[in-house]
Amino acid sequence: MSGRVTAVLGPTNTGKTHYAIERMLGHRTGMIGLPLRLLAREVYDRIVAMRGPSVVALVTGEERIVPERTQYWVCTTEAMPDNMGVDFLALDEIQLCGDPERGHVFTDRLLNARGLHETLLLGSETMKGAIAALVDRVQFTRRERFSSLSYSGSKKTSRMPPRSAIVGFSVDNVYAIAELLRRQKGGCAVVMGALSPRTRNAQVAMYQNGDVDYLVATDAIGMGLNLDIDHVAFSSTVKFDGRRMRSLFPYEIGQIAGRAGRYKTDGTFGVTGEARPFEEGVVEAVENHRFAPLDRLQWRNSKLEFGTTERLIASLEMQPQHERLTRGREADDLRALKALTAMPEVIDRLSSPKDVRLLWDVCRIPDFRSISEMEHATLLARIFEFLQTGKGVPGDWLARQVERIDRVHGDIDAISRRLAFIRTWTYVAQRKGWVEDEMHWREETRAVEDRLSDALHSALTQRFVDRRTSVLLRRLKQKETLVAEVNDKGEVTVEGEFAGRLDGFRFQQDGTSSPDEAKMLARAAYEALKPEFSLRADRFYNAPDTEMDFTEQGGLMWGTTAVGKLVKGDDPLKPSVQAFVDDEAGADVTEKVTRRLQHFIDRKVAALFEPLLAMSRDEGVTGLARGFAFRLVEGMGIVPREDVANEVKDLDQESRGLLRKHGVRFGQYTIFQTQLLKPAPTRLRLVLASLYDGLDDFPESPPPGLVTIPNVETVDRTAYIRAGYRPAGSRAIRIDMLERLADLLRSQDSRGGFEANPDMLSITGMTLEQFADLMQGLGYEAEKGEREKAKPVAAPAPKAEGEASNPIPEEQSVVAEEAEAAAAEGPEMEVFYTFKWVPRARNRGPRREAGEGQGRGNQGGKRRPEGNRRNEGEQRRGGKPGNKGKGGPKGGQKFEARPPKKEKPMDPDSPFAILAQLKDKK
Repeated sequence: MSGRVTAVLGPTNTGKTHYAIERMLGHRTGMIGLPLRLLAREVYDRIVAMRGPSVVALVTGEERIVPERTQYWVCTTEAMPDNMGVDFLALDEIQLCGDPERGHVFTDRLLNARGLHETLLLGSETMKGAIAALVDRVQFTRRERFSSLSYSGSKKTSRMPPRSAIVGFSVDNVYAIAELLRRQKGGCAVVMGALSPRTRNAQVAMYQNGDVDYLVATDAIGMGLNLDIDHVAFSSTVKFDGRRMRSLFPYEIGQIAGRAGRYKTDGTFGVTGEARPFEEGVVEAVENHRFAPLDRLQWRNSKLEFGTTERLIASLEMQPQHERLTRGREADDLRALKALTAMPEVIDRLSSPKDVRLLWDVCRIPDFRSISEMEHATLLARIFEFLQTGKGVPGDWLARQVERIDRVHGDIDAISRRLAFIRTWTYVAQRKGWVEDEMHWREETRAVEDRLSDALHSALTQRFVDRRTSVLLRRLKQKETLVAEVNDKGEVTVEGEFAGRLDGFRFQQDGTSSPDEAKMLARAAYEALKPEFSLRADRFYNAPDTEMDFTEQGGLMWGTTAVGKLVKGDDPLKPSVQAFVDDEAGADVTEKVTRRLQHFIDRKVAALFEPLLAMSRDEGVTGLARGFAFRLVEGMGIVPREDVANEVKDLDQESRGLLRKHGVRFGQYTIFQTQLLKPAPTRLRLVLASLYDGLDDFPESPPPGLVTIPNVETVDRTAYIRAGYRPAGSRAIRIDMLERLADLLRSQDSRGGFEANPDMLSITGMTLEQFADLMQGLGYEAEKGEREKAKPVAAPAPKAEGEASNPIPEEQSVVAEEAEAAAAEGPEMEVFYTFKWVPRARNRGPRREAGEGQGRGNQGGKRRPEGNRRNEGEQRRGGKPGNKGKGGPKGGQKFEARPPKKEKPMDPDSPFAILAQLKDKK
């Protein structure tokens, strides 16, 4: 059962759509079908503003917003859901039943779509006869135009009055007119049916707000878009309708011209350019809104048969039975169906009516790309193949398609093509069960379309609006408050005009403006950015330290944005900061940003150098220990032992114990705090030390976890020490690993010579050749030699029970033969190195050039090799390196460099005290 059916007919500007919205909101539920996606979005926004988003749905081919408590449905006519059972239903622009391409859809809705209580059919009075013949018990209501419409003849584009719309019927025509208006009038907005709603709304807003006074459009403006237009000019009176070029029908001219004059403001229409003036009869028809009635409506059977593709095609090509109906031209979906049924790989997949229905659903995907029928059919075949698996289009495959489209660079045509391409995947994502993770892909394709829409609006504006700053200057002169917006990419727009980028607290102005424009644009931007600077400064001041960082060149970052840099202070561990803030932001913003940056770096130093700072504050560290602690603070936790050799000698065990409690390790080569060798303190130490030394380029911290790194000749030795490494030969070794190696070397006969064992190679992670180079860099002599490689002795095979012992087992025979063959070829040799400590006296001669003796690790031989020195009574007692226990390597001989000194009391916490106690017990 259906309720009352009313046809509300009349010319444009009669308020028919507004009336339908009011009637729908008077019912509990309702649905309205509209001819354009653009118009559907406009009506949806209006109803949402009145009733809220929770009860309003928007359904188009490429967009689906359906809240759980939906009461009112705003749809494109093609996307209207069937059998919803709403109380109210309205069909707008019902005269499109006569359209050769889409008319059959509107005719089907006219015949079959009804509201339970009320149905409204809105459109031109040319439909009155057809509606009366096809719809039972329909009532008619005529609405008169609110304003008059008159013909003004032909005008040149250069003399076009403000608030005019010039209509073209091809993209090239629209662009040519827009370019002409840019040169002669300063710019225009562009509206075409192929634009996304987002782009169209942005262009319309630019016109409605008065930023430009002219609009160039296709006949898309004739479908109910509400614009403040005073004059409509036709640049042509012919159009291509998809099949042929033809003259405009009078009712089409009236539909478009009717956009001039809104509500009670009168409008005019005419022609421009090379368009011929309208004939008198056409003018009279348009002015009086009297057009020939539509006798025949386009129709296609909607009761389809899905038994086989042949039966489906036959049902689609069925002839109508009513004299007012005529079968429309072959639509795109039917052509796609015939193309797919000609593909053997598709036919082989059709085994049931369910497959045929699915194939038909796939064929109804619009050809947004308009490349070629065969390419479109090939894409549909691939989608059909995916859908037949029951899993939908795979996410990874769809991701690749979308990724190729998601690019916002390029000219207007390139971005427009990508917009057309993304509409295909937006449409697919809206179909239930067609893609994996439907919500994700609906949001993703919508986001891509929005980015492309914004890029297209920007490209259209840059190309067709010459005086970009005119609006801003007008607002400034009127002393109006300008609205500046900063998106997530830092792009700054002032009143919708791109002005540049806000990089942290510095405004980077767009460089495409002329000098005069740039000056005015900067003035407008800074005027509008004042509140944004303050808001951003507040966010920055309250941001956690985790959002900030320092770079290895001393920069200070907030996320990925540079907001300042470190400046040398009075102490290496107390750097100052310099904030990157424009003067126009004001002193308060600068002071707040500077204070926050200083807090950040002070806390970072306190956290990463906490062991060092705690040692310097410890009042229990007194005397010589306090002086040595000061040296460690100067070195930021790392001091080469040769630099403090005398101070180390003077430290007694008690003083050393005080320092060890703060993590200080007295190594053979380096004195350091273990905690400060970690990657984070190392990175900060390099930055602070380089800053204090006034370097232009700071050395970067080595990657974490490396035992050795290359020893580059151009890098100062001090930089390696600060990084926690010690140069030796062609490599630099991490100082804590070097001390572990030193512990192993002390047990070797460094006078008589020794070979590297696997533990030494394992600690350094080096080959034998690399280890030899390292040892030379540490002051050892490496003597290379070769010897016969020892072969493993094969164990005799066990005898079986009762086996005689005389015969030679077969396996031993084979081994013997192999040994004889190897002896004939010569013994297998291996390379080995013998390492001996080079006494200091041998290194006091002329300085060696780089690469000799000690290698690059000692800066070209300019430093004395550290060697395996005595560890001043701390590392071990009793003799020179190489001694084992109380005796030397040969005959118990000792190599004493000086008379034995009186033993000092040993620190009870020292590990060597424990070793001494064990020795005494023996």
